[in-house]
Amino acid sequence: MPAAPETLRRLPLVPGAGLLLFAAATAATIAGSLSMQDMGEVPMPGGWTLSTAWMPMCGQSWAEAAASFTGMWVVMMVAMMSPSLLPAWREYRPGLATVAGAGYFFVWAVLGAIIFALGALLTQVLLQMNTVARAVPALSGLVVMLAGAFQFTAWKARHLSCCRQQAAQLPTHAGTAWRHGLRLGRHCVFSCAGLTTLLLVSGVMDLRVMVIVTAAITAERLAPDGDRVARAAGAVAMAAGLLMSARALWPA
Repeated sequence: MPAAPETLRRLPLVPGAGLLLFAAATAATIAGSLSMQDMGEVPMPGGWTLSTAWMPMCGQSWAEAAASFTGMWVVMMVAMMSPSLLPAWREYRPGLATVAGAGYFFVWAVLGAIIFALGALLTQVLLQMNTVARAVPALSGLVVMLAGAFQFTAWKARHLSCCRQQAAQLPTHAGTAWRHGLRLGRHCVFSCAGLTTLLLVSGVMDLRVMVIVTAAITAERLAPDGDRVARAAGAVAMAAGLLMSARALWPA
């Protein structure tokens, strides 16, 4: 017998468009990372290098640089968030999943624009103040430790719980799907604040860091005891941050 119209509308998104989008975003992220490496980095006082992601390329305006970074950021977030989103969204009607996804990644796009503005401002400060630039390696370790400590907070646990319950109520029309995407995006941005900070401090286009952060996000969203996974990731981050600061303050 032919499938009923309702059944056809509820076909899983994961085997089709969802996986295709994830694969395309992953390929684009890898290409962007390799391209960024080819552009080189700026040597800074203190023995570290500054990524060119925070400044316009030759002939590029600041607005164009911001748009380029935000676009790259959204593609990267699609690649990093899809492993935890697609399993929960497989029951959505494809059209509503698209609308919800648009709302979700719109929130990440806004965050990307804010991050670029702050990163560009900090970059200009570091290029003009050598004393501050020399302290960056040690301060980076401190920031990583604080990002790890964030994983233990009630704020993190509350928003992670909301992310884990993302498929509790399926949207029934475009309006609710858009609002659902916005709401989930907000919870995920707050929940991922610590891990996002790790990504930014360790290298925004570093593929190894992206894989580690993606694995941590996916595990804390999908594992039976997500809170324990989040705390374990926090403990690892705190230890890594301590080691980073120690190496900066007492080089071998």
